[in-house]
Amino acid sequence: MDDFAPEYLDLERELAVFFRRARAASGEMAREVHPELEPAAYGLLLRLENAGPQRATALAAYFGVGKGTMSRQLRALEALQLISRTPDPEDGRASLVQLTADGRERFGHVRQARRAAYARRLAAWNPAEVAELARLLHRFNDLQAES
Repeated sequence: MDDFAPEYLDLERELAVFFRRARAASGEMAREVHPELEPAAYGLLLRLENAGPQRATALAAYFGVGKGTMSRQLRALEALQLISRTPDPEDGRASLVQLTADGRERFGHVRQARRAAYARRLAAWNPAEVAELARLLHRFNDLQAES
């Protein structure tokens, strides 16, 4: 028998549904950016748009994946000409990954559509509820980063 309080079981169920739907939505968004784009790449593009040029190792650490996984994903994005690499001014042996102009434009259109979809779905919520959801998800993501 489970020794967990019902709220943890409810959380598990709701997160499972949320993650499954989020993966499906990321796949749709990725295909809108480029038909050959993997679903996981949407998050990479989002991170590069928000944080600017980054080293591959920083991206791998942020997402909690190995360097090999990150390298493979970045090679795919580079092949689609959505990202480029430039020498890191702080260390010439390393490179910084950044969105190309085409990558930024394609991603920007899809991101705007996604934001509009969130606004439509949450139209019945008041702004404080939306802010609270964002705050709690941020807090939860911080816990995940510590694991």
